[in-house]
Amino acid sequence: MIRRILSFFEPFILMLLGTVVLASLLPARGQWAVIAGYAADIGIVLLFFLHGAKLSRAAIWEGARNWRLHAAVFATTFVVFPLLGIALSNMPGLAAPVASGLLFLTLLPSTVQSSIAFTAIARGNVAAAVCSASFSNLIGIILTPALVALLMQGVGGQGGGISLSAVESIVLQLLVPFVAGHLLRPWIGGFVARQKTLLTFVDRGSILLVVYTAFGAAVVEGLWSRVSGFDLALISIVCTLLLGIVLAMTWFAGRALGFTREDAIVLLFCGSKKSLASGVPMAGVLFPAAQVGAVLLPVMLFHQIQLIACAVIARRYADAASVAEGEAIA
Repeated sequence: MIRRILSFFEPFILMLLGTVVLASLLPARGQWAVIAGYAADIGIVLLFFLHGAKLSRAAIWEGARNWRLHAAVFATTFVVFPLLGIALSNMPGLAAPVASGLLFLTLLPSTVQSSIAFTAIARGNVAAAVCSASFSNLIGIILTPALVALLMQGVGGQGGGISLSAVESIVLQLLVPFVAGHLLRPWIGGFVARQKTLLTFVDRGSILLVVYTAFGAAVVEGLWSRVSGFDLALISIVCTLLLGIVLAMTWFAGRALGFTREDAIVLLFCGSKKSLASGVPMAGVLFPAAQVGAVLLPVMLFHQIQLIACAVIARRYADAASVAEGEAIA
């Protein structure tokens, strides 16, 4: 039974949970907290630098061709999701940090790796998935902070939008490294593409560092006295409901817009995802250290729920395609 339960969790999720436990039991304090914070900042800069170097210019230009599909993914990610987030974050009974986290979750860009992977498994349009997911993350660097400033005033204790120092941090830690990496792509792009192990280490290592420092600071400030077991259960239920609504909407939208099966799969997977890899560093920049841990709880739970649900859906699409191919041959 235990093995069956653990099989639903990818190793990185278990590492995230372990990091949360470690931060809860042994949070960084004093000078160690300062050192951990600097290490997390360096990890974020390196993460976005490598992502900029990895994104090909051809993928950016290709994204302009299938504009109806990419516009549908964009609308789902940055219009439909935020509207649902506003509604859900105002549900009665939600603790203030939980409400903030749920709304922040809905303002994030789509994932890249898992969206492409699930599209490939389901035999969808992989090239379009690469373009949609890459475009979502590229514009999310600017659009997500703008949406936070616009929509999170007064939500869960937020007020006044984004400060000037937060804008500077976004530019210096996220945008500048991303642009620098992309401009250096002609010289380092090939090397970066070959270093998959390095990319994975930086990707996951930087996230774990930010999670540790964020939860450690939140624990020191009394996180677990403000977020109860009931809140965690409620977050899981709301995240599941949110994902179910968006999956249903993207499924029907793909057919209503007359997309091919392959393009409809792209809308389903790219439109329903939210990026943990982008959400963790952005939260570290946009919110006070003591608040980041609580804000990230819905992001981490939603990430695991979307992986499980989309893995099942992708496999069903693949099985259906195999059956159709067998019937065609017969």
